[in-house]
Amino acid sequence: MMSWIQQALLVLLLPTLLAQGEARRKGAPQARNDTLPALLRLSDHLLAHYKKGVRPVRDWRKPTTISIDVIIYAILSVDEKNQVLTTYIWYRQFWTDEFLQWNPEDFDNITKLSIPTDSIWVPDILINEFVDMGKSPNIPYVYVQHKGEVQNYKPFQVVTACSLNIYNFPFDVQNCSLTFTSWLHTIQDINISLWRLPDKVKSDKSIFMNQGEWELLAVLTQFREFTMESSDCYAEMKFYLVIRRRPLFYAVSLLLPSIFLMIMDIVGFYLPPDSGERVSFKITLLLGYSVFLIIVSDTLPATAIGTPLIGVYFVVCMALLVISLAETILIVRLVHKQDLQQPVPAWLRRLVLERGTWLMCLGEWPTSHRPPAASQTPKTDDCSGSVLLPVVGNHCNHLEGPQDLEKSMRGRGSPPPPPREASLAVRGLLQELSSIRHFLEKREEIREMARDWLHVGSVLDKLLFRIYLLAVLAYSITLVTLWSIWHYS
Repeated sequence: MMSWIQQALLVLLLPTLLAQGEARRKGAPQARNDTLPALLRLSDHLLAHYKKGVRPVRDWRKPTTISIDVIIYAILSVDEKNQVLTTYIWYRQFWTDEFLQWNPEDFDNITKLSIPTDSIWVPDILINEFVDMGKSPNIPYVYVQHKGEVQNYKPFQVVTACSLNIYNFPFDVQNCSLTFTSWLHTIQDINISLWRLPDKVKSDKSIFMNQGEWELLAVLTQFREFTMESSDCYAEMKFYLVIRRRPLFYAVSLLLPSIFLMIMDIVGFYLPPDSGERVSFKITLLLGYSVFLIIVSDTLPATAIGTPLIGVYFVVCMALLVISLAETILIVRLVHKQDLQQPVPAWLRRLVLERGTWLMCLGEWPTSHRPPAASQTPKTDDCSGSVLLPVVGNHCNHLEGPQDLEKSMRGRGSPPPPPREASLAVRGLLQELSSIRHFLEKREEIREMARDWLHVGSVLDKLLFRIYLLAVLAYSITLVTLWSIWHYS
């Protein structure tokens, strides 16, 4: 009886014992896993069967949306000759990976995990304007949220091609673009969106280093879809970097020396036109400006497609100095060597000394009204070729010879004439006096001609100086106006 009862109890307890053994056997690995840290258990759970070569969506018809953001940290260099811009940016990506999701309660309430970038799928977002790989640090990890959101943050040194317009140098504003797009995937697979609002991206200068040559004005954004030769459509996001050069250094080192030299050239017009110092002064200024251009040639940006306006400004200033030197040479030539020149023509006298002085409000120059030299010569010759009697006023009485002189003396009851030798001595003396008179008259005529040419040169010098001054002022006002508009636009 007792054996039957024991067998019956054994049959009833056997299933229970077997179930407890099975449960104990299955719970052994779980107990061993519970002893590992939660981060390791979560990492093993996520990457155990993960395939990084497959786009992380459960429905292949659903595109993966990549949200991107760019923050400008510094403008490193702008190479105008090679049309290259080097910037340092903070770049951020955000997308949802449907294969990297977990329940935080199963893993010690972990909601965020950093895992290696090489272990998961990463979109092939590139910058179209890349021309060189900069020295960017390698960030090997990304953050993953428990709902599958992946955050990829990394800094970039971006070396990109940019169409630089240097015509307004040093008051130029450049607009360079950074175009982010998938190199392979179409918009049906990868779509691109902006992480933040465009207004926040535009005015974000929180980390920009603002002490360099360039000033960041704004970062503009634009999304567009474009189609290649095939029917495939691609998505791209453009970031336009609007930067402006700070012109103070170039204004001090380039513009001010040139302005000072041009002012000295204008002051040089106040040197007397009949002195040779003005020519040497102008030549010295021209030589100094040439040396100045050689020194600043390395500072000016150079491209194969254009020349900055400041280069044109320097060339025009050099041309103005050459014109000033030529004008000085012309004036010095007019007021010198008058003994080799003809008298001032009547048309030139009327044009310069009358109309020119009236036009410039200089008053009338005193002009001489002496009779022509040809009408004076016969009278002088008549007086020199005969015996000269006492002069009454400016007229001389002429006798034909010694006989007439003797008759004249006798008719007046005069004493007998002197001997012949005395009359010859007197005649020689009179000829010498006539020669002296000829010389003095010729010298006075040359002096009068020199004064006339000096008057003509002075009037022309003042006229050309005013024209030159107006040209310099108009050119300077035009440049200052253009540069002011460009600088404050």
